[in-house]
Amino acid sequence: MQRVRVLVIFGGRSTEHSISCVSAGSVIRAIDPQRYEVVAVGITQAGEWVRFDGDPADLVLNDQQLPVVDPHAAAATLSLNAQHPGVWFGTAETEITWQAIDVAFPVLHGPFGEDGTIQGLLEIAGLPYVGSGVFSSAACMDKGHTKALLAAAGIPAGKSHSFLAADWHDGNHQQVVAEFGWPLFVKPARAGSSVGVSKVHDETELQVAVAEAGRHDPHLIIEASVENAREVECGVLVGSDGKARASVCAEIKVREGHDFYDFAAKYLDDTVDLVVPAQLPEAQHEAARSLAIAAFQALQCEGLARVDFFIEASGGIMINEINTMPGFTAISMYPRMWAATGVAYPELIDTLLQEALSRGHGLR
Repeated sequence: MQRVRVLVIFGGRSTEHSISCVSAGSVIRAIDPQRYEVVAVGITQAGEWVRFDGDPADLVLNDQQLPVVDPHAAAATLSLNAQHPGVWFGTAETEITWQAIDVAFPVLHGPFGEDGTIQGLLEIAGLPYVGSGVFSSAACMDKGHTKALLAAAGIPAGKSHSFLAADWHDGNHQQVVAEFGWPLFVKPARAGSSVGVSKVHDETELQVAVAEAGRHDPHLIIEASVENAREVECGVLVGSDGKARASVCAEIKVREGHDFYDFAAKYLDDTVDLVVPAQLPEAQHEAARSLAIAAFQALQCEGLARVDFFIEASGGIMINEINTMPGFTAISMYPRMWAATGVAYPELIDTLLQEALSRGHGLR
C-alpha cells in the first residue's frame, strides 16, 4: 500500500513559535509510519521556510529551554500550482529536489498560522489540510470577533470590549471599566498561550497592561473577570462520518504563585493541576459538551477545536475562547481529553488526517 505523504508545518512567526515546535515533535513521533510518510517543514521566527531533517525527539521543553526552527537548514518552497501540490527543497545555488504532498498538518499556533493565513495559502496550493478553514480560523483567532459571533448565536461569552491600542487614550475605556468593575483582563486580541495577557486590579495596572498587550497586537480586548470560576475545557473532533463529537471535559486548577493560567503556569512551572475528566455533576458536564459543539458549529469550525469555558459559582457556563489548533503534545489538554474519552493519541492524529483527506480543499 502506498503511504500518504503528510506535510507537517510548524514553528512560525508568532510568539507561540516554540510551543508549535513542541506540538509538532509530538505529532511527528506519533504518526503511523506504516500508513504515512512525513515531510517536515519548519518556519523560522523570521518567516523562512526550511526543511526539518532533525530528530523530532529534540523538539521538547528541556530545562525550560524553548526549541526554535534552525534557520540554516535547507530552504523549502511550497508549490502554489494546485495541479501539482508539493514542496521544493534547495535553492538555485544548491541541488533542488521535489516532494509531492497529499495532505498538510499545519501544527501552527497564533498569528501567521492559526489565523487563516496558512489556511488560505494551502487552499491556493490545492492541499487538503487538518483543521478549520480560512474564515473560522480567522474568526476564532480574534477574541473580539469570536465573542461577537457567539453572542449573535445566543451563546454566552461574558462581557468584553474590543479596541485599537492606538485609540486607548480617547477616554472611552473609562465607561467600560466602570461597567465591568475590577479586576479586569487585558489581552492581545490575536495571541494565544496567554502571551501578553494581564489581570489588573486598578488604573495604574491597567495602563501598564494595555502597553504590554499592545506590544503583541494592535487590536486589544478587555474582559470582565469571572471571579471564583472554574476553568474547564472540552475537545471537539469531527469523525470520518463528518459529525462533530465532544470529548469529556477537563479542569485546570492553578495553585499558589499564579494569579491566573498564564504562560509560565502552562509551560514552565509545575503549578497547575490538570484534572481529566473534570469532576462536574453529570448534567453540567453534558451541558458543557453540548455548548462546545454549538460553539464549534456557530464559528463554522472544521476538524478539531478546543473550547474553553468558565463555570461560575452559580453554575452558569460561558465560553472564554475557541482554539482551532490547540497545543498538541501527548500531554496537552486536547489529546488528554480525547484519551480519556477513548481515542488514543495516534488514533486521534489518524482521524484528523483522514478527515482532512475526505474533506478536500476549496469551497465547501
